[in-house]
Amino acid sequence: MDFSVIVCTYNRSHNLPRCLGSLAKQENIDGLDWEVLVVDNNSTDDTAKIVQQLSNDLPITVRYSLEKQQGLNYARNRGIQESDGTFFAFVDDDIAVSPKWLISLYNRFQREDADAVGGRIHLDPEVPLPKWITCHPELPGFLGYQDYGDKSQQLDGVSRYPFGGNMAFNRRVVERVGYFNVNLGRKGQGTKKSELFKGAETEYFERMVASYKPDTPKIFYEPNAIVYHKVCTHQLKKKYFLTVHYNAGYQKAYFDDKKYERRFAGIPFFLIPQTLRSAAKFLSQYVKEGPDRAFRQKMTVAHFIGQIHGYHNKYLHSNHHD
Repeated sequence: MDFSVIVCTYNRSHNLPRCLGSLAKQENIDGLDWEVLVVDNNSTDDTAKIVQQLSNDLPITVRYSLEKQQGLNYARNRGIQESDGTFFAFVDDDIAVSPKWLISLYNRFQREDADAVGGRIHLDPEVPLPKWITCHPELPGFLGYQDYGDKSQQLDGVSRYPFGGNMAFNRRVVERVGYFNVNLGRKGQGTKKSELFKGAETEYFERMVASYKPDTPKIFYEPNAIVYHKVCTHQLKKKYFLTVHYNAGYQKAYFDDKKYERRFAGIPFFLIPQTLRSAAKFLSQYVKEGPDRAFRQKMTVAHFIGQIHGYHNKYLHSNHHD
């Protein structure tokens, strides 16, 4: 089989008709042997029933798989294992793909003999962004937005890489890099310790770059592979952004294997003045420019606090097990 599209989902069956419906409208794919594999990550809603219904109604091959281990990366790995395509792409269930999305990815793989390809992720225009987001150009990226312009280009996999809502791989990459790290990423949804843990694809691309050294993996951006991400109202609250950044810091620290000589209760000494400087910068900016302009710096403070908690909790857990 040429291509597999893997849709990982958890308790969001209401998103599937839009997502799979957009996949059914792909153009210029005559002769392309492809499938859609929906990986149900232990949902308690009617996901299985909806997938069966869509499989019957849509003019495309839709298969269902159940992954009982809770976590997005468990579901991703299940999708890799059960899909049959030479190339496979991940699409979130709250994504609608554009009509030329699939053929654009496939052609880029063929032209470049690429290891990985990603495309544009645009936010659904139905939900307007508040001012405190739009006044910071980088903040839409935390909602999944990605656009590197109109020209195809090679990405380094470290500072630039495809985002999880629109990324595809050559299957040979798995043989070299392995699977996604199940300790990272979302587990379920709706709480600080579940939905809002992100960044698992960041770690995968970093591992990919390391495994190809001294060579460079062929990671490409394909501008015609466009998808549209449905933004939920709860994602447009400051608490959501702060929690994402806190959790990113926590995760970074908890899984940090470096040994630091100068520590207190597991917390590296250097982290304390960094956090205090960051907090002082936030307060100064808050006074001078107001809460909206200072919010990006507040996110940085949350990230440092997350790191402090992560290092401390790792220290407590290691001492408990010892």
